[in-house]
Order: sequence, then structure tokens, then C-alpha cells
Amino acid sequence: MMKKYIIKTILVTLLITIGACSDEYFEVNRPSGAADYDQVGMKDLLAPVLVHTINGQYWAARGFNKYAQNFTGDGGTSGGPTSVSSVWSRVYLYALPNLNVILEKAAVENATHYAAVANILKAVNLGIATDSYDNIPYSDALQGAANLTPTFDGQQAIYDEIFALLNSAISALESSDSSGFLVGSEDIIYNGDMDKWLRAAYTLKARYELHLSKINGSVSTGNNVLASIANGFESNSDDFQIFYNEQNLNPWYAREVLAKNTGNDHDKISNQLVSLMDGTSYPFLDGMISMDPRLPEYAETADGSGIYKGYVNGGDGLSGDGSSGNTDFRAEGFYTNANAPITLITYAEAMFIKAEATMLAAGANEATVGISSDGYSAYMNGIMANMDKLGIDGSDYMGDVSVNVGEGAIMLHNIMREKYIANFLNPETFVDLRRYDFSNQVFTDLELRADHNEGDFPNQWFRRATYPSSESLRNPENVAANQQEPTAPVWWDN
Repeated sequence: MMKKYIIKTILVTLLITIGACSDEYFEVNRPSGAADYDQVGMKDLLAPVLVHTINGQYWAARGFNKYAQNFTGDGGTSGGPTSVSSVWSRVYLYALPNLNVILEKAAVENATHYAAVANILKAVNLGIATDSYDNIPYSDALQGAANLTPTFDGQQAIYDEIFALLNSAISALESSDSSGFLVGSEDIIYNGDMDKWLRAAYTLKARYELHLSKINGSVSTGNNVLASIANGFESNSDDFQIFYNEQNLNPWYAREVLAKNTGNDHDKISNQLVSLMDGTSYPFLDGMISMDPRLPEYAETADGSGIYKGYVNGGDGLSGDGSSGNTDFRAEGFYTNANAPITLITYAEAMFIKAEATMLAAGANEATVGISSDGYSAYMNGIMANMDKLGIDGSDYMGDVSVNVGEGAIMLHNIMREKYIANFLNPETFVDLRRYDFSNQVFTDLELRADHNEGDFPNQWFRRATYPSSESLRNPENVAANQQEPTAPVWWDN
């Protein structure tokens, strides 16, 4: 089934592309075998859009999770400014144009549930684009040759649209659809289960509301998030993800395992991640465990020692203790085997969102101690959900007092540590780091890349992508009007 739909992503990409393109672009970027508008139905387009949406998350993680210090480049390199150009192409060339076609066809047929799914996916694609670049083309874009140089919408307007799309989807999914055009097996996320799509919409709404914690303040943000997450994911079976197979390899497997085995460029596991999991940043106190049991699922030691020495980002191949790094992605790990899923948002993340929001609603900051019993249960349930997802017995880990600190002693850093670990290889971590200004009080022992004095942006964190060079050539005036330094905060980060 997955092979069938990934093939369709090539065959069914329409010639309805981003409005920021030249006439020549239309000639060279129409995929061979592409279908015209009247040749395809909603069912033909949904699976390809889902694959491109998930792939957009992968490419965002590839670009940003060096900043988040999940991994380093080969040899421990830190990663400089990035345009994450593959995110731009997935959103503007493949996802949004085809989603607009689905919405047009759904409107004709009054297929309200199909439209709801399309609106959720549209919100996700706008979200990953604006969280990457800040201002992006939208209201003036996607018109093809009718407008080759669209203006950019501000991020605040994009967020207004994200919430409008999600609210529209929620309203539709809370009502019946009598059109006869029901979502079915072409839905490679939920197989047409509209209850799961409804919970996904609420969970995504909570995620985007949390992004606005600097804009709306802690208490308001916390209350908004809690209202949404109450209707969100209920278990791991709600996770928004796509599994791959031997014919359509998981891209992390291709990038980190196959590339390594063939002597090509690949990445290394960061010291920051390892230090949160091996007892360095959070010493284990009960004597039952010496490391987070998820660490061997994420990583392996190149020397076979089982003593993990993650690479310092920008540290010339050294680990945190000054010795040589030795930690690679695990060849058959949960996220790095050929059949592994790529997740967009999970029940575990939902629980950490709820735990953080519970503290925010009470006016908490990074120095606040204590949480309600409901919030503490969400924290512990998030850990358990992630362990269960990975097929790991986490009972000893969750029993250690460094983890099970108690509702009277928990702080934001405890919640964000667990969210960081559970969201391994998810670009949402880069959002969290920016929301808290890369605070090492919230993200324990976080430090600037070791080579932060080098390059064009010394002593600064990277906070956004630059616009792709191809877009600068096609739409130079509007790109120039919106381009900022990669260290500049996006709107919600101010």
C-alpha cells in the first residue's frame, strides 16, 4: 500500500505551482507524467500530499536539528545558516497547490470531511513554512502565471490563517458528512478515521497555541492550550505518522545508515542529547539504571564500547569530556531502520504540551517549582507513552527519583528534557528552544555551538532559515523586503 502511494507522489503532481515562479519555471518544473486538473480526484491527491507533508517535516529536521543539537554533521560540525530549500519545495510545489485542488473539488461535492482533512494539512504546511522562514507568500500566491511575484504575508497573519483552518476543520469533523465522498484507504495516516483526524486537529491547535507563549503570555497561552488539548490525542494509536518499507526506505535510514555503510556523508549523535540520557546532566539516583533505556534505541557506539560519547556541535569531533566522540545513529534503531515511521505529532508530545501548559496557566516561569496532580500525570504519561511507542520497558527509568521527582518538585526543565528526548528528530524541538531563548535553565546544559566565534554570526544562536536562492531569483523584490539575518527572531519569537 505504501509503495502504491509513494509512486503516486510522482505521477499525480499537478501543474498548479507557487506563484513566485518565472515562465521558464513552468516549463522545467512540470514533473514527467504529471496529471491535469480534470484527470484526478480527491482520492488521487490525498496520499501524495500526506507523503510530501511528512517529507517536509523530515527536511525541516535535517536543517534545524543541528541547531537543536540532536545531532552534528560528520566529524562533529555544527551547521551554519540554512535555507531548508526542500521544505519550501515540498510546501509550495507539491502540498499547497494540490490541497487547493482537493478543497475546490470538495466544495463542488460538499465533501465536508475531505475539506476538513485538507484544511488540517494546509495548516500543517503553512506552519512548517512560517516557523522556518517567518513571513511567507500565501494570500497573493499559488496563482501560477497570473502572479509570478507574490507579496509575502506576515507571520501573525499566517498564524491567524492556521487557526482559522483548524477551527474550520474541527467544526466540519464535529458534524456529519452526507456527501458520499468519504475519506478511505487513500488516507495513509488514519485510514479514514475522522475521530482521529478531529483529535489531530485539536492537538495541532494546542501545539500552535503554545508557540505563541511569548506573544500571548504564559497564563493566557496555558489556558488556551489546555482547552484544546482536552479534546486531543488519547493514546499512541492517534500518532500522526507514516511508516516506510524496503521499497520506499525511511529517509533517516538512507541518510544515517546506508550513507555511513557506503562511506558517504552522514550525521553523528550530539553530546547534548547524550548528556540528557546517560546520567551526566541528570544523575540517576536509585542505582537501578545507568542510562535512559531509549539511548541504545537512538544511538550506537562506533567502537562497540557501549559508553556513549556524543559529539559536541562544532567541537572538531570531540565529546563533552574532551575525548573523541564515538556515537552514531543506531543502524536498526526505532527511527533509523528501513521501515521506521516519520512522526509529525504524537500522543507523547500532547502529554508534554499539557504538562507545560498546566504550569504556564498557573503563571510559571523557569524558576517555578511544582505542578498540579493533573499536570504531573501528563508528564509521567508522556514518558510512558514514548517508552511504549519504542517498545521499551521504562519502569526502572520512570521510578528513578531524577525522573519521578514528584509534583511538588517538578520544574519546566524536567518537562522539556523529556519532551526533547521523546521528540528526537522532530523539528518542533527547534521551536521549543526559540520559545525559551535557548535557556540552559529550561534545556539543561545547553550551550552555543563550540565554534560559535567562527563564521559570519559569532556568539549567536540561529533562529530561522533564509529564503531559498531559487526564490530570490524568481521573486527578488519581495524576498529582499522580507529577508532577515538567520539569527533574527521570527514574529512569535520576539
